[in-house]
Amino acid sequence: MTSTVVPVAFTRRERTNFDRPAGEPRLVDKFGRVATDLRVSLTDKCNLRCQYCMPAEGIDPLPHQILLNDDEINRLIHIGVQNLGIEEVRFTGGEPLLRKGLEGIVERTAALRTWSGQKPDISLTTNGLGLKHRAGKLKAAGLDRVNLSMDTASRETYAAMTRRDRFEDARAGARAAADAGLTPVKVNAVLMHGINDKDAPDLLLESLVSGYSLRFIEYMPLGPRGQWKRNEIITADDILGMLGEAFDLTARPAAERGPAPAELWDVAAGEVDGVGHEAGTVGIIGSVTRPFCGNCDRTRLTADGQIRDCLFANTETDLRGALRGGASDEEIADLWRDAMWGKQAGHGSDNPAFLNPTRPMSAIGG
Repeated sequence: MTSTVVPVAFTRRERTNFDRPAGEPRLVDKFGRVATDLRVSLTDKCNLRCQYCMPAEGIDPLPHQILLNDDEINRLIHIGVQNLGIEEVRFTGGEPLLRKGLEGIVERTAALRTWSGQKPDISLTTNGLGLKHRAGKLKAAGLDRVNLSMDTASRETYAAMTRRDRFEDARAGARAAADAGLTPVKVNAVLMHGINDKDAPDLLLESLVSGYSLRFIEYMPLGPRGQWKRNEIITADDILGMLGEAFDLTARPAAERGPAPAELWDVAAGEVDGVGHEAGTVGIIGSVTRPFCGNCDRTRLTADGQIRDCLFANTETDLRGALRGGASDEEIADLWRDAMWGKQAGHGSDNPAFLNPTRPMSAIGG
């Protein structure tokens, strides 16, 4: 297989001296944002080959020896929650269900307490394959909810988009999550020209009937090299226009959004093509054309122990080396604080001069 991952040594940010406020324990940056939401990639492996994420042949996985083990992941999560004020933890991949120790990692995360004394909010972004066998165990371990990738309501289109005929397995995973109480079940969808670009209304109808919360995400420059073209993005405005032809939508006030990436619309109860549906919501994440960087509260830990201050970043800070080199919790926390202090004002993907990140989405985590 052909790898699209640039060696970490070329993207690592070395620790430097910043004018970070002395005594500030949180993950603050120069623009006043505070990171309280930690995204943890548990693996760069996946059992699908979604066209917006991976080439058909896949990518060479990261070498096993540089991946964090379960204890290392949990130690870094502990530092994030106890030392840095993290309140939400989302497990991502690749596909996090491929991590055999997932339930144990979730259970140890659920045993932590935030600065307010509460259990961290714990969620999982997954393609749902195999979730029907594990949803109950994950709920018992302390998982609160899932975000499930589902880009179409058609089996044929799903197979074309993912290059795998696993549509029914994904649907079964979503149902199992709902039955286990991992709610609200959020469905994430990316639209691509010539594949599923007309599927937005059908997917929203299916989600409303099933009781799921649908989120459309603009196609981002994080997939196979050379594939993403700015002029082929199905934009937030495009999606809203398609949905507005079939559904009665009312925009939620901007003030209700907070740091959440999705703009929300209320969907009135109604009927589409003879199928009735209850009222619900739909969200659109306009990462490229409607960037929400000003309210970002996220920090990202890769499966090989690198901190990324932005999904689109081209620099990283190595925590794995410090962890394995005997650094104390507070020394690691200080490296993490420095990494986030250097965060840029915006990701710049709406700029024609934007440079794609060196890692693909599967090696970053959503």
